[in-house]
Amino acid sequence: MKLTQMRDMVAVVERGSLRAAARHLDLAQPALTRSIGALERELGVTLFEREARGMVLTPAGKLFHRRASAVINEVRRAREDFDQTDGDMLGTITVGLSIMPHMGMLPEALPVFRRRYPLVRLKIIEGLYPAMEAGLQDGSIDFYLGASPRGEPAGGLVAETLLKNTRTVIGRRGHPLAGAKSIKDLAKAEWATTTLDFNAATDLNELFAKHKMPPPVITLQTHSALSVMVALSSCDLLAILPAQWNEFPLTRDVLEVINIKEKLPAPDIVLIRRPDLPLTPAADHFCDLLKRYLPE
Repeated sequence: MKLTQMRDMVAVVERGSLRAAARHLDLAQPALTRSIGALERELGVTLFEREARGMVLTPAGKLFHRRASAVINEVRRAREDFDQTDGDMLGTITVGLSIMPHMGMLPEALPVFRRRYPLVRLKIIEGLYPAMEAGLQDGSIDFYLGASPRGEPAGGLVAETLLKNTRTVIGRRGHPLAGAKSIKDLAKAEWATTTLDFNAATDLNELFAKHKMPPPVITLQTHSALSVMVALSSCDLLAILPAQWNEFPLTRDVLEVINIKEKLPAPDIVLIRRPDLPLTPAADHFCDLLKRYLPE
């Protein structure tokens, strides 16, 4: 089995077709077809089903793709280790961040990182841990920093708790309920909820039930931080969000915290990664910078 065969197989999965993978690898399509065919014969299994919508992994293909991806990503890391140690500041970092580090840590860490590694390509995926798990396992994502998962990370991954976080109620500046002192003062409010730090709708319903209030009126649900910003700044919706929203430069002049007396816990902020895959110098530096700018 050759490394180039694993590279070719991963490229087909990532690009979705032989034609697109061949173009990406700068190979003739017949040569790529022969490479995949030879790999299937050596393994004694069919890796792909050839369908109208493209190349679709078989169950055996899914198992092998996970292993092949891990090998290819580790080879890439090894190459970038040497390059960055020798002063060639090239390479790629892929990280997963939930919304809290986007707002509370990235604005400070990013310019410092760019000065040190101006030629390193940084790929940031906004989301929560469950969507990052497979990438962390196969090494295509260097690390995840964000809201803690409700359960334990998958085998082979470790989580380090960085911060016990809190949420606040946030609305537009001048909101009619800006003077509220208790969650009960917000009983008639309309709410926007997100899945940026887990399902806030569930947490909001539980909060109202705890205080023996009717269920909250939720009129907007979104997966997007931008949608929340637009909604809160342009109408009278409220949201329960990580406390760092109040200090984010793009929102602090148009949004404000409604200081109710009830404590609103948020998921811990954690770092999740594979401990057996050392980070490249650039990835390690970026990780350290994010941790350096943890909110106090």
